[in-house]
Amino acid sequence: MFRAELGLLVLVCLFALAPGVDAQKEPSKPKVDNGVATALWFSHQYASPDALTPGKDRQLKIKLITALGKSPELSWETASDCFDKATFQKLAVNGNTITVEKMERLLKEKTPQSRKDMNAKTRLHADLLTTQFDTIEEAHRKHAEELVVWIVKNYKAGKPPGVIVICTRNTRRSMLGATMGNVAAAYYGLPDLKFYSGGTNPEAFNPRTIATLQEIGVEIEPTGKDAPRGKEGTANPIYSVKWGKGLETLEFSKKYADAANPKDGFAAVLVCSEADTNCPMVAGAAARIPVPYLDPKAFDDAPFEAAKYAERRDDEGRFMLSVLMQTRRRLELDGKLK
Repeated sequence: MFRAELGLLVLVCLFALAPGVDAQKEPSKPKVDNGVATALWFSHQYASPDALTPGKDRQLKIKLITALGKSPELSWETASDCFDKATFQKLAVNGNTITVEKMERLLKEKTPQSRKDMNAKTRLHADLLTTQFDTIEEAHRKHAEELVVWIVKNYKAGKPPGVIVICTRNTRRSMLGATMGNVAAAYYGLPDLKFYSGGTNPEAFNPRTIATLQEIGVEIEPTGKDAPRGKEGTANPIYSVKWGKGLETLEFSKKYADAANPKDGFAAVLVCSEADTNCPMVAGAAARIPVPYLDPKAFDDAPFEAAKYAERRDDEGRFMLSVLMQTRRRLELDGKLK
């Protein structure tokens, strides 16, 4: 009798749970892409280079928000300030309008394999940063243009130029800049364009820098090997840094002239004022571009320490993504990319 009652109780419980189980198996509704974000990314892919500088990013977004607030499409009348007419008409329906739906389709077709290969969390964070180019510091915009022009001029398929990001101790800002540069290169389909880090007085890859990169999905693991120590004698572990499938490098604190970095023909991007002052000439560099940022080290051990490191990571990330977005567009127009 007891067994029969127990069996009946089990059946009742199963029937009671069944609706919940079925509900969990129901396919989720497809994600609806945001029209403004889609139009912005479409513009990054197809607009005229002059419309894609950080100084014009806010104006571009306002134009897109206004246009899409009226209907889910972009007309030539609205887009004429930002697009080349022949390019727009080639993509538009009847040469006059492009719907958000078509923009989404075109973007999916043009998504580079290296972006698909990125770690999902890292790619999603890059998506966010590409909507914030108007927040790039005014002082850095001219230097962003310098870096774009230099890369485009020196880019050769299969043999792209290198960029070394330099700060004094190669522990924080230069590590962030090089990693976010590599993330940006993968995002815009230029994974063979490599960013390196270096310093003038190397120390070690700071754990706080590692943590803020891991926060956005960059995988950083010690290799178990150590690099030579700097003047301070601090342990200098070598790390594997990976931002996607086949997208990885080894990173450790080193002088900018270290054997792991290009010897000549590179662009030197100086991200701290001290390195900029102490290195009026960077040996082997074909271009010297100062882009100084405040050191997040100033806020070590503050309650908001992590937020300040994330702030610097994203500042440098926006800069690099903007540079690589503009570079990609100009290389395509120059016929250097398919």
